[in-house]
Amino acid sequence: MRVRTLGVVLCSSLTAAAFVAVPAMAGTTLLAGGAPASPTNTSASGGSSSTGSSAKPKKHLHTAPITASTPDLAYTGPVYQKTATGEVVPYTPPVASGQVNGPTGGSPVGVTADTKPQLLVPGSLARYVNGLAAAPMSAPASVQEVVWAGNQIIGLPYIFGGGHASFQSPGYDCSGTVSFALHGASLLTTPEDSSEFEVWGSHGVGRWVTIFSNPGHAYMTVAGLRLDTSAADDPTNQQGPRWRPLRPENGGYTIRHPLGL
Repeated sequence: MRVRTLGVVLCSSLTAAAFVAVPAMAGTTLLAGGAPASPTNTSASGGSSSTGSSAKPKKHLHTAPITASTPDLAYTGPVYQKTATGEVVPYTPPVASGQVNGPTGGSPVGVTADTKPQLLVPGSLARYVNGLAAAPMSAPASVQEVVWAGNQIIGLPYIFGGGHASFQSPGYDCSGTVSFALHGASLLTTPEDSSEFEVWGSHGVGRWVTIFSNPGHAYMTVAGLRLDTSAADDPTNQQGPRWRPLRPENGGYTIRHPLGL
């Protein structure tokens, strides 16, 4: 949400409808590295030399998904928790009477806790656990910290301009939410609005973290989950900062990512 210029469009679940859809970036791998020619070989007799023409194979880089054909976030695998001492132990979710966990939101018990647990799951994808995100064990530490920082504001209300005057706020808007999560991993020192995110970081899809922004809205995907204040493509229709399913497409947004992630 841009809060520094008058007349900007309010972040909402209808933001995506204002733009013409473009094909989703559905690829799950990126190619990096060139194809340098092999070194020149000189014969032992000092005569003619030859240059090899074979190219080195290109390196395939892991890239987390940014689109999905279904909003299903069900996960039944093992979940662990990183304790204050750094120990990783099996996670036991809190029990709260009268609360029911829906497939993508409902009334998750984990969201109500004052201090959210640092959840971990095996593999390279973040998982939805009782309203919170569990970071993938194979992800870099900074990616895990983005996930855990985002968890801390899940369930707070949407507040226009929230998270811009200060990272600490009783509620957050769209770009305030993205800013808070990035700040939790020391990737951002000052909150950014949605227009500023259009030129922040590096261009294109990230290996782990991807930010989608335009003058009216911003959200991010982290290791296969979406952190967004808009309920677009989320069956729960809940507003405010929440982990949500990936969208079928992300048309109408500038795509950026943190350098190296």
